[in-house]
Amino acid sequence: MTNSSATRSHDLDGIRPATAPPGRLERLRRFGYAGPPRTPGAGAGVRERLVPPFPEPGIRVWQLLGVGPDRAYRLARATAWLGPLLVAAVAGAIRFWRLGRPRAIVFDETYYAKDAWALLHLGYEGTWPDRKVADPEILAHPQVIPLSDTGSFVAHPPTGKWVISVGEWLFGLDPVGWRFMTALLGTLSVLMLCRIGRRLFRSTFLGCLAGALLAVDGLHVVMSRTALLDLVVMFFALAAFGCLLIDRDRARARLAAALPTGADGRVRPDADTGDRARTGARPWRLAAGVLLGLAASTKWNGLYVLVFFVLLTLLWDVGARRVAGARHPYRAVLRRDLGGSVLALVPTALLTYLVTWTGWFLSDDGWGRHWADGRGGTWSWIPAPLRSFWHYEYLVYQFNVGLHTPHKYQSNPWSWLVMGRPVLFAYDSPPPGSCGAASACTSTVLALGTPLLWWSACCALVYLLYRWALRRDWRAGAILCAVAAGYLPWFLYQDRTVFSFYAVVFVPYLCLAVAMMLGAVLGPPGADRRRRTRGAVAAGVLVLLIVWNFVYFYPIYTGQTIPYSGWQSRMWLDTWV
Repeated sequence: MTNSSATRSHDLDGIRPATAPPGRLERLRRFGYAGPPRTPGAGAGVRERLVPPFPEPGIRVWQLLGVGPDRAYRLARATAWLGPLLVAAVAGAIRFWRLGRPRAIVFDETYYAKDAWALLHLGYEGTWPDRKVADPEILAHPQVIPLSDTGSFVAHPPTGKWVISVGEWLFGLDPVGWRFMTALLGTLSVLMLCRIGRRLFRSTFLGCLAGALLAVDGLHVVMSRTALLDLVVMFFALAAFGCLLIDRDRARARLAAALPTGADGRVRPDADTGDRARTGARPWRLAAGVLLGLAASTKWNGLYVLVFFVLLTLLWDVGARRVAGARHPYRAVLRRDLGGSVLALVPTALLTYLVTWTGWFLSDDGWGRHWADGRGGTWSWIPAPLRSFWHYEYLVYQFNVGLHTPHKYQSNPWSWLVMGRPVLFAYDSPPPGSCGAASACTSTVLALGTPLLWWSACCALVYLLYRWALRRDWRAGAILCAVAAGYLPWFLYQDRTVFSFYAVVFVPYLCLAVAMMLGAVLGPPGADRRRRTRGAVAAGVLVLLIVWNFVYFYPIYTGQTIPYSGWQSRMWLDTWV
């Protein structure tokens, strides 16, 4: 484990074990529970506990390559950005390579690519002919775009389709055009995850490892190369998570600066400061509110992420005030932090959501745009456009919760983590010989995560539950909260038609979980060379197996033409067919 991974946090956010009876604490410690320091001042200083410093970068590798000390130090510091950029470049190459293949309208691209084009030209979703008519005309040469300006009822908000429309504006209504932005956001999300992991673990290596795992996840690759909305939700939610981490560090740094310094130069906890100090302006929390609003205005499951992240940030504030010495940290948060947190996140997100509908509000032909015109009733004092908008949203809600149409590739959320039922996005049977074999050939795009990565993530989540519940590690709690935000709400809709590719929203946090587990496998800094060597070998073998697993499945992620026997060998479970 790196220096940061070995650092123990004694301020589990939102839990106050010190109030528990001594006998209970002793029983918990038998199972590995790390309670608060038993003597005042034990462990790290208050400032370091509030904001753990980033470790100085090592220069040994550069010196072994013959680089001088000064230059080696500069290069080592540059790896904080060079490492993530290199990982993102590899991820981009994977996602953009032959992006237009297959040249087809894949799965639900038939809705979102068309709606994006309509938004680009009309400002609202127009009407298209039946997909059996419209899809061949869009892919034909010369192209025919049979779009009508009659408003069409759609089941999802517009932001994700506006994002897709940027690529169509650049490259036209073409597979490359409607997939360009999801590929770009998929690549940028890898870069963000590297930096988020670095801040979370205080380790550039573990941050880049998390990003590299995301770069080779099959589900993330497929969703990055397909014009669907779920990857856009993932991107905005991940960006919001990163903003909240920055906000956490900066707010806690201000709190540490307000604490008194003892004669020995160390910062000391202070009850009055912990209870009363303000943390000042929090622009990163405001930015997170905007991003969460964009996530919710792409698909409504982004609203659940907003709720979970609001609770997470409040618990972080409780933990910070407890470390600062607050007598009543929950009361202090209610007085000093709750208003700012709620106002920065919830109203900002809702306002952002409303603004994303500007095209519909400015139109005359958007579906249901004038529903409330001339209508009386109890709510007639509200402007007609807002009442029409509310009516539209109500119908969308009714549609989404009532979607029970059976689908061959639907799955229950219980099976998602073990990939019980992936979704076939595209299938083609080229003639024999087209794949270099005399036998039958096939070309598929299967929305399947890299199996070894996901199965490792199942073990990692169990490890993180241990770290959070018994070792009081706030980082494990943050990752688990983000996974829960993208995963648990789907269990509320057991009868609804849902698909396993919705899990792409929490894939980045699975990669963080695996990276944290591998950090533990590597061993603490104080371990002897034999322990560190064994840990490095074990972690390296697992990472190499995950990379090999991705390379093996790569043809069925990208629609390559392979022998039918090769496709069969990759169907490890009967439920994948």
